[in-house]
Amino acid sequence: MPKKLFKKWMPDPQKIKAQPGLRLLGSLLEDPNLFHLNRHSVSVAFFIGLFTCFLPIPGQMIIAAFMAFYLRGNLPLCFALVWLSNPLTIPPIFYLTYKLGSWMLQTPEIDFTIDLSWYWFSTEFSKLWLPLITGSLFCAIFFGCLGYLSIQAFWRWHVISNWEKRKLRRAAAKHKK
Repeated sequence: MPKKLFKKWMPDPQKIKAQPGLRLLGSLLEDPNLFHLNRHSVSVAFFIGLFTCFLPIPGQMIIAAFMAFYLRGNLPLCFALVWLSNPLTIPPIFYLTYKLGSWMLQTPEIDFTIDLSWYWFSTEFSKLWLPLITGSLFCAIFFGCLGYLSIQAFWRWHVISNWEKRKLRRAAAKHKK
């Protein structure tokens, strides 16, 4: 099963629960479903992680954690996938989602530079937010669903191919007798 593949990369649940920043979640981390590796939890984790990494807001990890609690996705896998949007990848991701949003809304693209100041945020960001949010939500839903469906299909294919291999081994063993 693909479970073995994912289990190689997963951290120990006890180490995750011992993280100081996660202590505020308390008994929520005691839910064993948050650390199970089955088709549902892994595919939901892919949806949550890919969905959340395209959201242009701070606190993506917190949103992913609450979605994992509510939807019963694998928590460590959600966290790992959220980090696809990291300080190196955020600029190109959000620039491309802005361009996609501008295209979807049929609005002209604005030449801009980012200046992390309140003045820039209050004047320039008001021109950028609608295309950025539109493109980001589209990409979040698209890639989240693509990840979910891909894991569902991969898991099913893997299980069926293992069944077929077992059938062939049984048939070969039967013919040897």
